[in-house]
Amino acid sequence: MAVVTVAVIGLSLMPPGNVPHAKPKDVAKVEGSAAPPTTTPVGQPPGVVSTPGFARQVHANEAGLVPVLMYHRILAKRIASIDRTPGQLRKELEKLAGQGYVPITAREFATGDIRVPAGKFPVVLTFDDGHPSHFALDAGGNPAPDTAVGVIQEVARKFPSFRPVATFWINREPFGMRDRESQAAAVRWLVDHGYEVANHTWNHPNLRALKRKKVSEQIVRVERLLKKLGVPPSRTMALPYGSLPRTKKAARAGAWDGTRYDFAGVFLAGAEPSLSPYAKKFDRGAIQRIQSNGKKGECRKWCSQYWLEWLHKHPGERYVSDGDPDRISIPETLRGNIVAKRGLQVIAY
Repeated sequence: MAVVTVAVIGLSLMPPGNVPHAKPKDVAKVEGSAAPPTTTPVGQPPGVVSTPGFARQVHANEAGLVPVLMYHRILAKRIASIDRTPGQLRKELEKLAGQGYVPITAREFATGDIRVPAGKFPVVLTFDDGHPSHFALDAGGNPAPDTAVGVIQEVARKFPSFRPVATFWINREPFGMRDRESQAAAVRWLVDHGYEVANHTWNHPNLRALKRKKVSEQIVRVERLLKKLGVPPSRTMALPYGSLPRTKKAARAGAWDGTRYDFAGVFLAGAEPSLSPYAKKFDRGAIQRIQSNGKKGECRKWCSQYWLEWLHKHPGERYVSDGDPDRISIPETLRGNIVAKRGLQVIAY
């Protein structure tokens, strides 16, 4: 399959070689399973401890696939094929909310800290490049309408079960702001409201073209910026253009000029849903994402509309929460799919 190339500076595109498959690899499938409910079952008290019987009731499958959606600019009029309009973003998020998806951050996903009500499905909303269309505050100190955050907050008000969180991966000028005071105010607002702000390298280079020391410098400079802005170090990073450095592990951990970094997850630029973070074959150094887009041209089989429809038609392959963040509920046939260190958390039915 050919890869679409769009010559727009600062956008993270799917690189050659990161070609999607017609169907995800290593899918944790439950044959013949019914579509799981989209509401928490009656009788589940807050903080319930999952049991085999309860897991079966909600069709829990925490070895299933998770859509990690990739967005770039949110523009009133699209310029590049990977841009989305506020209306397109709103429509996609409302569809997710209506189908029972609950957003979590990339950090929560990569670390396996998935706190989603029983019978619901996690989704990770990610925005690359820290573009001005992602976040700004209006005169009243609220997210500006038609920015990414403005739309997310709007959808959450309409659908109370839709948790208003997302991950914003930034470069050296977060959200187009040049002065540190504005940058700090923006980043702190996001973090204080549950959003994740993390690393997308200093000036968005193709890391494969850099020596290892330069790769580390690109990452560390953003970590130092975040420290100056008063927020925690990144636990995740998104690869510019989805391109891994020649030494793959340099993207996940390393050091430059006395400052170290160690990420829980490194994210690619799109192709297919991700494996569960509890799965044996889950690769924290190369986590799959799905580009947000319709089903036209190259997107007929690898963008969000295609994959969300596919997951809806194949409910047994989707991650379904048991509502208990301390346990991993799966059908008995999938017990062997879970990484060994999580073995004591498994509830099989």
